[in-house]
Amino acid sequence: MEDRRTLLLDSASLYFRAFFGLPDSMRDKDGHQVNAVRGLLDFLARFITDYSPTHVACCWDDAWRPAWRVELVPSYKAHRVVRADPAGGWVEEVPAELVSQVPWIRATLDALGLPIVGAADHEADDVIATLATRSTWPVDVVTGDRDLFQLVDDAAGVRVLYVGRGIARHERIDDAWLQAKYGITGAGYVDFAVLRGDPSDGLPGVKGIGEKTASSLIGRYGDLDGIVANAAKLSPGVQRSLAAAMDYLGPAREVVAAARTLDLPHVDLTLPAEPRDPELFAALAEKLNLGGSADRIVAALAAGQRAGRST
Repeated sequence: MEDRRTLLLDSASLYFRAFFGLPDSMRDKDGHQVNAVRGLLDFLARFITDYSPTHVACCWDDAWRPAWRVELVPSYKAHRVVRADPAGGWVEEVPAELVSQVPWIRATLDALGLPIVGAADHEADDVIATLATRSTWPVDVVTGDRDLFQLVDDAAGVRVLYVGRGIARHERIDDAWLQAKYGITGAGYVDFAVLRGDPSDGLPGVKGIGEKTASSLIGRYGDLDGIVANAAKLSPGVQRSLAAAMDYLGPAREVVAAARTLDLPHVDLTLPAEPRDPELFAALAEKLNLGGSADRIVAALAAGQRAGRST
């Protein structure tokens, strides 16, 4: 019987990495930059080939800075905002050469038959968390975002393929890895991140509580509720830090925690054996000068189907 495994991709995390990591000399026939398109396809081919998923989803930021998260913690991703969007929301600081490639990325994924899944006013993290939580078989999450370590769950078969050090040097994050690195498991990561903070997301954390103290507190008391309930047992310095941050802790916890119960439309995530629209994909490959990247993703789809049938 087929061993089923889902590969969930944090799409923006990957195409940003491709854009900044690959030469801008990758151009289409009209001279437009296509390194993000080519890089994302190569990343997909690599993970499909190496991990033989039977199901794949390219998860999308329908909102990169959801209004409800900003309402809870106004500093959330504020440093990335260029200006307010007249239509609502905010415009993110993104190079124009990358912005122009995003429609091509979507068109290419659609021609391949690799589903793009997003949700209004939510980030890809929330989509990934919902799909991972729903899954009744193992899940691999591909991302460069440490926040998704919260999904790691050995019992449920959910792990993160973390590309923070590069695609070739990606790490397989499970509960044992988290325990060795931070002294916690995936279940404790949200509260750990709230206490420690994350400047890359505009989350200040609790002043005076660093990574080691946060890990120790969660290891001793389980979670934020347990820490607060036992505050009288803590050192005077930690007590003062927590007292000063009480108005921050609850909202920050909601911001950091990925939504796991989104009402997502039903989408067939079955890995296709070939492009859904071969003619369109071939036309895009020619127009965008995708070259070997197009060949590698098509080969990966075919090989992935064979691997799925043989397990």
